[in-house]
Amino acid sequence: MTEIHMPRLSDTMEEGVISTWRKKAGDQISRGDVVAEIETDKALMELEAYDDGVLEKILVDEGATVPIGTPIAILGDGSGAAAEAASAPAPAAKAPAAEAPATDAPAPAAEPASAPAAAPAAPAEPGSKPKASPLAKAVAKEKGVDLATVQGTGPGGRIIRADIEAAAAAAPSAPAAESAAAPSAPAPAVASEDVEEIPLNKIQKVSAKRLTESKQQAPHFYLTSAIDVTELLEFRGTLNERLQSAGGPKVSVNDLIVKAVATALRANPSVNVSFGGDKLLRHKRINLGIAVAIEGGLVVPVVKDADRKSVSEIAAESRELAGRAREGKLKLDEMSGGTFSISNLGMFGIEQFSAVINPPEAAILAVGAARDEVQVRDGEFVARKILRATLSADHRAVDGAVGAAFLQQLTSLLEDPLRIIA
Repeated sequence: MTEIHMPRLSDTMEEGVISTWRKKAGDQISRGDVVAEIETDKALMELEAYDDGVLEKILVDEGATVPIGTPIAILGDGSGAAAEAASAPAPAAKAPAAEAPATDAPAPAAEPASAPAAAPAAPAEPGSKPKASPLAKAVAKEKGVDLATVQGTGPGGRIIRADIEAAAAAAPSAPAAESAAAPSAPAPAVASEDVEEIPLNKIQKVSAKRLTESKQQAPHFYLTSAIDVTELLEFRGTLNERLQSAGGPKVSVNDLIVKAVATALRANPSVNVSFGGDKLLRHKRINLGIAVAIEGGLVVPVVKDADRKSVSEIAAESRELAGRAREGKLKLDEMSGGTFSISNLGMFGIEQFSAVINPPEAAILAVGAARDEVQVRDGEFVARKILRATLSADHRAVDGAVGAAFLQQLTSLLEDPLRIIA
């Protein structure tokens, strides 16, 4: 018997929704077959079988939400013995409309009705170190909860996030004097005839959490360069004529910027880093995340090894990734592993903006629109196309001078576009 579990399909995923079963009970399954479509916090993804066999039993219905690690189906040899051997019923799945707190550990299989309920683990003995998940430890620190006083309800008595939240809720309230001194939080908006409530989707919830953490934890600083892209735009026009005559893909301004950023990062590896607490992680590969607006959120597909690819290869790959992003069909490895991100709002007419760093990366480049501006050249006034790019950087990992050197290199490349493809 082989159990098919709800997989972790993204680095922030805690639970998934069975959107569609692509196979039904009794179907023969081969390794690599798509068994189901899973809706995660980032996209709609395909679940592939890792073994051959017969899908003997489906444990979770379409539309249900279950934590990662939960058994969702049984794969056997077709005799039915595997399904019968699964004595424990499937864990209770949340209804599609319900929103219950997600735990950070897979839910254990439910015990048979005749089995006695398991008692929660006792608090840790003095001096001992309680078992707790990394997320539970982080929440405990945030809420000021002593792990040694918490009873774990996870597998083997492990303390999970729900235990910490329950302990925090049960803690005595702060003295009135302290409460009075603390500023009161603004009251949430109440639904009325003049207000429409729009629940956040999974992507928006995760984005809100990660971007809030980014601003709270990473000390951002910002550097802006005004870049003369007059020659870059002319170069793009000439390049596209040649590419189209050869049957190749058209290249966008953003494709050229992606290639230029990759080249500048190769020359300035101190920007291609992540902050690791007591160390810096310098990435040997240059994997560029490109922000793509989709209906109901924002996703960041990643162009891997962008410094090793031609502009036309970047153009083709970026177009394919953006298309799948809008269809919700990106794979996990296409959204992970980024070392630096680019957000371009120039197509919306935005001249300049500052972007929030996408952790664990240490920097992101915000690109605005190219505008006609009057410049003085050789004592004469001339119109030039000027584009403003703003680097947001984590000051724990990137110094101001390092960020400035990177922007200087990038500006030089974009103002002399032949160097981008050299």
